Amino acid sequence: MAQVLVRDLRPETVSRLKARAKAHRRSLQAELKDVLENASRQGGLDGRALADRIRRQLAGRKHSDSVNLIAEDRAR
Repeated sequence: MAQVLVRDLRPETVSRLKARAKAHRRSLQAELKDVLENASRQGGLDGRALADRIRRQLAGRKHSDSVNLIAEDRAR
């Protein structure tokens, strides 16, 4: 299996990762392996799928034109 070395992590990052590992009852190495494996499975954000999901969630709702609200806010 391949090995990876990550250098120059901030101490706060390492502390948070150790706390996360402890909460999951596993070693820091096992936690990091899980984080990296999960991250590699997730594809990049699909903008079209996200836009479609938002459109479905907002379907049927009445929306006001925000132009007037923005103009009022800028006039302050």
